[in-house]
Amino acid sequence: MTEFQLVLLRRMADFRPELVEDAVRRLGATRAGMREANKRWQAMVRAPGFPSGARRYTAVLGAPQEVVARRIGDLVCTARQWALPLWPGLRFEVLLGPGGAELNAWLVRAPGGPSPAPRSLAELTPWSCVVADVGEAFPPAVPREGGAPTRFQLDFTATDADGRPRACTADFTWGLLQEVRPAGNG
Repeated sequence: MTEFQLVLLRRMADFRPELVEDAVRRLGATRAGMREANKRWQAMVRAPGFPSGARRYTAVLGAPQEVVARRIGDLVCTARQWALPLWPGLRFEVLLGPGGAELNAWLVRAPGGPSPAPRSLAELTPWSCVVADVGEAFPPAVPREGGAPTRFQLDFTATDADGRPRACTADFTWGLLQEVRPAGNG
């Protein structure tokens, strides 16, 4: 479990090295250990015999804590979720389409837990929200792929400190908010 959390943190370090540094310490690891965990993960997922899709995560994290059916349009999908100690209010979710194809893998809000309800840009602090939190708070948020497989973006409008609407882009890594910037920057 710790190794996998270090893998998630390695990608987040590109945006929030100060938060990652603190999280790595809380896990009892080092930055070098984080890099090594990521290196092992990359070697595993590229190995010819390593399982794909949800079996990949089950091999590393064990059986999921929750498996739920989720309808997305006409598709009936399956969401498998694991609790990660570093983010107690969240779950790591693998979304599988019909036939078991992996559609997405990221952090989501834990079922039944409190969700933030940001109303302005000031409330969108790093690691405070997941994609769904921001999308629900500022409709209509427009999703975009990020610059890497573990990254995702939302374009939306929110009020600034002066109460004026601002077009923004939120950057997420593994589904967790990393930064919010003016739309078109970056």
